[in-house]
Amino acid sequence: MDGLKNRNSSPRLADLAQLVRLPAALSVPGDVLAGAAAGAGTPPPRILGTMASSIALYWAGMALNDYADATVDAVERPQRPVPSGRVERRTALATACGLTAAGLGLAALTGGRRALAMALPLTGLVWAYDLGLKSTPAGPAAMAGARTLNVLSGARPGHRVAALPAALLVGAHTYTVTALSRHEVSGAPREVPAATLAGSTATAFAAAALPGIRQRGGTARTGAAVGALAYLASYGTAQARAAREPSATNVRNAVGTGIMSLMPLQAALTAGGGKAGLAGVLAAAHPLARRLARKVSPT
Repeated sequence: MDGLKNRNSSPRLADLAQLVRLPAALSVPGDVLAGAAAGAGTPPPRILGTMASSIALYWAGMALNDYADATVDAVERPQRPVPSGRVERRTALATACGLTAAGLGLAALTGGRRALAMALPLTGLVWAYDLGLKSTPAGPAAMAGARTLNVLSGARPGHRVAALPAALLVGAHTYTVTALSRHEVSGAPREVPAATLAGSTATAFAAAALPGIRQRGGTARTGAAVGALAYLASYGTAQARAAREPSATNVRNAVGTGIMSLMPLQAALTAGGGKAGLAGVLAAAHPLARRLARKVSPT
């Protein structure tokens, strides 16, 4: 237990970046964009505040995860900031609380009560997952629900029903990543990555055939198809490797790839919603996110 304490009360920024899985936050704004693309017209200025709120809540969940798992990580992942002693456990909790308050405050400031109506249940799912649901059968569904709500938070009031198909596809993807993540340490039964691969393949095909996509023209159809193929080429390849050899290393790589591969899926959904320019930004950011993830692990 002594390893859970840090004699230095001021952790380095690099250690805090590892605590919150800094690069993984690049997978968050695309949720909001995909939700906004399902509505009519140009995304409103408040969407930037929604993105900032979502990022803060994502980072809060990562810090809370390491607070809750400190004892387990001391055995299974001693290199993480808390068990290695680089960040105190209480600092991880304080970081989670501060970022949660920031996320909810940004939601209220930029979107009022309607934004809080999405941010509060999202926060509840994140905290419930980290503090209790993670090790239960409900864990993957809780994470899927959080990402689903994050997509819906980007949709204009009155357009959230239209955003539901995109939100459910992001949730389905998140379910597969979370299911795989349970086997990062010891490896997985072969059928687990095989099942998640089947799920992500179905998700890719569904993303290329969003409701109403034909009415949005050839650019929307092409953008959605290209994004879906890029998603499957990235995440699907990693899962196929894990299905052939379900070692801890291959499963861990599939999880990390799955987190960052959410971006081409978001690009497909955003393009399918008729926002090709925003989809292009997401697609272009994906290689950068992957490079950053090599420096700071997203898992």
